[in-house]
Amino acid sequence: MISRLSSVAFNGIEAIPIEVEVDVSPRGFAGPILVGLPDPAVKESIERVRTAMHNAGYQFPRFKTVVNLAPADLRKEGPIFDLPIALGVIFAGGQVEPDTERTTQYLVAGELALDGRIRPIKGALSAAMLAKKQNLRGLILPAENVREAAVVDGIEAIPVATLTQAVGFMVGELPIEPTRVDLDQVMAAACVYDADFADVRGQEHVKRALTIVAAGMHNVLLVGPPGSGKTMLAKRLPTILPPLTLDESLETTRIHSVSGALQPGNALLATRPVRAPHHTASTPALVGGGSVPKAGEVSLAHNGVLFLDEFPEFARTTMESLRQPLEDGCVTIARAHTTVTFPASFVLVAAMNPCPCGYFTDPRRPCKCTSPMIDKYLARISGPLLDRIDIHIEVPAVAFSELRTQRDGTPSSAMRDQVVAARARQRARFAPRESMFNGRMTSREIRKNCKLDRESELVLRQAMTELGLSARAHDKVLRLARTIADLSDAEDLTADHLSEAIHYRRLDRQL
Repeated sequence: MISRLSSVAFNGIEAIPIEVEVDVSPRGFAGPILVGLPDPAVKESIERVRTAMHNAGYQFPRFKTVVNLAPADLRKEGPIFDLPIALGVIFAGGQVEPDTERTTQYLVAGELALDGRIRPIKGALSAAMLAKKQNLRGLILPAENVREAAVVDGIEAIPVATLTQAVGFMVGELPIEPTRVDLDQVMAAACVYDADFADVRGQEHVKRALTIVAAGMHNVLLVGPPGSGKTMLAKRLPTILPPLTLDESLETTRIHSVSGALQPGNALLATRPVRAPHHTASTPALVGGGSVPKAGEVSLAHNGVLFLDEFPEFARTTMESLRQPLEDGCVTIARAHTTVTFPASFVLVAAMNPCPCGYFTDPRRPCKCTSPMIDKYLARISGPLLDRIDIHIEVPAVAFSELRTQRDGTPSSAMRDQVVAARARQRARFAPRESMFNGRMTSREIRKNCKLDRESELVLRQAMTELGLSARAHDKVLRLARTIADLSDAEDLTADHLSEAIHYRRLDRQL
């Protein structure tokens, strides 16, 4: 007797439909056979299924049992197929009679414990999206994952905690109410930050630069001595970014879900992610990789902030691997049997000291580094990579009088109001592409939206000549100027907008 159930596998963050076929034949005693290009974790599922069934009160067939995971040319990995295999074996062995409508209209996924409990899995949100795309009625998932899947409208997310519950639901004897999630409540409850720019004393010029960063999705390099507040400033950048839209939240949650980085019980990532890998991180850890491609830190920071402290201390090859995501907003990982593309549209905030000892620009402490040492330290960041960072801003040491002042600095709320207003102008300019920002403008869009008068043209020409800016830096300056004009509610670019944008490109040449 043959039974069939629908399940899911993953290629990157995309869900792929899998059909789990089980045939129990009384004409042989070969034992269980698992086919369909399974990896070791899937092969081991037979023993988990056998033990879980026994402890849940079901018998594993003594006859020849063949389990096929179709399509057979796609590699299957992970314990996600435990539950559909167990259900298929029970139904194919004739131990219970399933409800045909439920076996054909529900996608099933879950890992089995030896006592019959169902453990959480990765990728529940992508699985729910696949179920909706295939016009299925719903999906059966571990209880810990069900809130995540329930955010997809139009499908039923059925929570099951044990194998017995799953069998009871599939045969129609145990009614289980689908889990519901109030998206508005989830989004509103999460948009609260403990940190605030008001905590930062001084550094108002850096706050201005970060406002521009948030308004146009530009990348920034903070350069300053130890203790000047670089990390404190970077960690508060998400507080002035606009709230995640539902589409952005779903896409970001999918990446974290498939990667196993989503906390159990969470329905959505409703705040912008902040990733801060250590400078010893490897290239695959940063951009993704592995024999079966996995998302790296740049993809986990999608729609959020990637903070790289001690930037020159990262390995050279690791730093250079940032070029593609900074330019394209995605990462493509090619392997012999597959090519996977992960989204990677983030704001890069890099921080570094001006020299090996850190005190080259600190007026209160002498620098012990020689000129060759400083040049060698700064040369760790290549020119092409530096060109891809829009703003280079110096973060000076904070004076004692500013540290002890009782007045708060500019609060995040005031900065966020400016950012939201500037983003509204960009949405109107780039409509209907809501995810388009000044920092992502193409050369054609720059020519259309960044027209210069005679005075501005002279300012830009002089800067290109004196600073030796590249063609990429030329475009970066115009993108920055467009964002500065949006923050000023100005339709046309002026020489003042260009001058401020050029100022943010001077630091790398001075160093």
